[in-house]
Amino acid sequence: MLGPVLVDGVEVAAPRQRALLAMLVLHAGRIVGHEQLIGGLYPEPPAGAVNALQSQVSRLRRSVPGLVVEHHPAGYRLVAESSDADHLWCVELLRAGRAADALALWRGPALADVDAPFVQPARHNLTEMFIECALAGGTTRQLHDLVAEYPLREDVRAALMRSLHRDGRQTEALEVFAQGRALLAEELGVDPSPVLEAAHLEVLRAQAPHRGVPAQLTSFVGRDEDLRRVSKWLRDNRLVTLIGPGGTGKTRLAVEVAHREPGEVAFVDLSATADVARALLDGLGIREAGLLSAEPLSVEDRLRAALAARDVVLVVDNCEHVIDDAARVLGGILAACPDVRVLATSREPLGITGETLSPVAALDDEAATRLFLDRAQAVRPGFHADQDVIAEVCRRLDGIALAIELAAARVRSLPLDEIAARLDDRFRLLSKGSRTAAPRHRTLHAVVEWSWDLLTDAERDLAARFTVFSGGAGLDTATAVCQSDVDTLTSLVDKSLVEVADDRFRMLDTIRAFCATHAPDLGREHARWFLHRAQQAEPHLRSHEQIQWLARLAADHDNLVAAVTWATAHDLGLALELVAALATYYWFRGLRTEAAQQADAVLHACGESPPPGREQEYALCLLIAWPVATGDQSARIRQADALMERLVDPPRYPIMTMMWGMALGAPEDDSQVWHRRNRLLGQDPWSAALALVGDGLVARMGGDPVTGAELLQRAAAAFTRVGDRWGAALAFNQLGEIALDQGDAANALIHIERGRGLLDELGATEDTAEAVIARAQATLLTGDLDGARTDFLLALALSRRAGALVVQAGAHLGLAELARVTGDYAAAYLECDQAWERCPGGWYGPDQMRCHIAVERGRVAKAEGDPGKARRHFEEALRRAVVQRNLVTETAVRAELAALAVP
Repeated sequence: MLGPVLVDGVEVAAPRQRALLAMLVLHAGRIVGHEQLIGGLYPEPPAGAVNALQSQVSRLRRSVPGLVVEHHPAGYRLVAESSDADHLWCVELLRAGRAADALALWRGPALADVDAPFVQPARHNLTEMFIECALAGGTTRQLHDLVAEYPLREDVRAALMRSLHRDGRQTEALEVFAQGRALLAEELGVDPSPVLEAAHLEVLRAQAPHRGVPAQLTSFVGRDEDLRRVSKWLRDNRLVTLIGPGGTGKTRLAVEVAHREPGEVAFVDLSATADVARALLDGLGIREAGLLSAEPLSVEDRLRAALAARDVVLVVDNCEHVIDDAARVLGGILAACPDVRVLATSREPLGITGETLSPVAALDDEAATRLFLDRAQAVRPGFHADQDVIAEVCRRLDGIALAIELAAARVRSLPLDEIAARLDDRFRLLSKGSRTAAPRHRTLHAVVEWSWDLLTDAERDLAARFTVFSGGAGLDTATAVCQSDVDTLTSLVDKSLVEVADDRFRMLDTIRAFCATHAPDLGREHARWFLHRAQQAEPHLRSHEQIQWLARLAADHDNLVAAVTWATAHDLGLALELVAALATYYWFRGLRTEAAQQADAVLHACGESPPPGREQEYALCLLIAWPVATGDQSARIRQADALMERLVDPPRYPIMTMMWGMALGAPEDDSQVWHRRNRLLGQDPWSAALALVGDGLVARMGGDPVTGAELLQRAAAAFTRVGDRWGAALAFNQLGEIALDQGDAANALIHIERGRGLLDELGATEDTAEAVIARAQATLLTGDLDGARTDFLLALALSRRAGALVVQAGAHLGLAELARVTGDYAAAYLECDQAWERCPGGWYGPDQMRCHIAVERGRVAKAEGDPGKARRHFEEALRRAVVQRNLVTETAVRAELAALAVP
């Protein structure tokens, strides 16, 4: 088989019998089905193909004496041992590690004299076997031939390189690599794979006269892509500078790149010197006596003279503290010595024309976790831990390689959970490193202190002030709050103390923790700036600019939280103003629970009554805080109602009127609705659209779904004209609920999906979860139980992430209905109990949910055949529906009770 098909050295003359024999040998010892044999032999099976196959088998038996081909009902089987077929014997030899013997079995291309439909895949598999033999035991010539035939096979090319290297032909091996790299780039647009790079490295390490490149005691983990990128840039550019904060791994990456460079490489560490030229001269091993000329030469002249005709890579480490001299000396070398390339590491750019910057950023979660595990297992063999906990520790250390290595070293004496708990005091925890490391790399504190000491006074002042920000800041915010200039801020970026991405500036938490020890208290300036930003944004949030302004505030979300937290502790008037100004932002982003927590904290700090002049803001806090408030919530609502009654004009923030109406629930009569709304609704288009939603809800709950739907359609159109996606989504969701009440699943899905799409644009977490619940209910109505379950569970996950208890209750209630429909009544009761436990206080929304839970409990009891229990639950639901003045629910419950009364 491994060449022309032969039996004991004899060729089978007839082509079709030869093909049949090859198929049987390929499956020696196994039955080959009739259809497989026919399809493999004939491009177009003839009439009576089974008889034709039988005839070919008979001829084969006659033409090859001693060949045993058994017939079975399913097909034919060649009786043979593995040693009888050369391809099977080849596999045995390979498994036994006898690749050279396996390779000797080959007499040419596999199945060389067979032409049939089955041949191509069979020949491909056998060829792969030949390549495996050649990789393990082939000669240089055989591998040369294989590379010529398969030029893009990197494993074959790597084997040829190693074979040439064993023959002492390193230059040819490097040429094979260079040809492969060029071919991969031209044909596939990719760099060499790790397999080919590893072979390249083996050759380079044997050939290159490295000078002083330090050997490493630990494995290189987590920067494979950086390694490939920097190696490529250094081939294409004469100066590449690795920049980044201290401890990110710049030096280690530079060393790994240096080890992969062909030719001469010199490594020079500038951290302990003030004389850059002398350090370079020493690092290159240049002796002054051999360079003396008639005229005395300076150190820099000698350096340039020594490098003028040399092809060398200079790896120059730790340039930051001698940055000006390093730039001058290296710039002179690059200008005078055309074959010199420089790979530098620094915490700021050298600023030389032609410099290519390669930022060495924090490790991603996967790489950081691998690094932690690698270093932890080195000090504590067998160490294993929850990957998520390790990833969280690494994230809190900003993915800084040195910090991760220092933390991993502590697993020898501390449990991982204890390490995680102590990271708030990270400088004390990570205070012990390698005794052989440079002093600035032995502790995390020393790493950051090294950068701090290199700053000017103005840069230190700004770095300390910048720590007031949580999650970074935009340019205007940073310069205004810190009272600094743009040039100083960009200088901190250049020196890797501050990062910039998407026009925002931020500090790594590790650097921020160090700089904060030198910071003045800018909490008031910070909070007032963000109050101004929130007040500036609020009207835009109710316009066509809604998405842009929500994004601006969302980018500063951590700062907004920090501002409210600071003000709650130091200035309650400012805290009340902030919560009020941010109400629209929080509501439109579906962060009602988070807003409630902030408002509740401010209320507790204020006590039972508002500060003078802050009554309106205090009332809005009362309305916001309901999801998390403890104690008598109805008393809080009454207090808010009383404060609202004192208002003469519409409130400063129109959303307050909406929240007031929601808190009070459905009105007792139309006169009350008009009295309150006319007095506190503004004349702007947004307030007019809100009024339509209110009228639509009142009509719907009053038992008039037609009028309710018409008003809500007008509201959706009005909000769309204004540009408010949240208001339009509110209207569409209510239209979906009306369609659900009427059993119209198709229209319900249309309205709900329109609303959900708008909420997705806003990133409104809690509102999106509610829309998913509505979609699940519509899906359930269509009979798609699996789809409904998927959506209920998705809504539960979304609402848990947001901490939204009432929304969680809605998801559990949906799962209860699903369990009832499928006949699992025990699960339905359990889900109802889960929903009930998640209904906080006595606000209107949770009260509505309790009413719906009581209805569902009644339906479960009715389904399982317990009318007495069902009646009790329906009567409870009726009491709640009457109190809430919700005629839709009241009518549905009365229908359930009436049905129970029918014998």
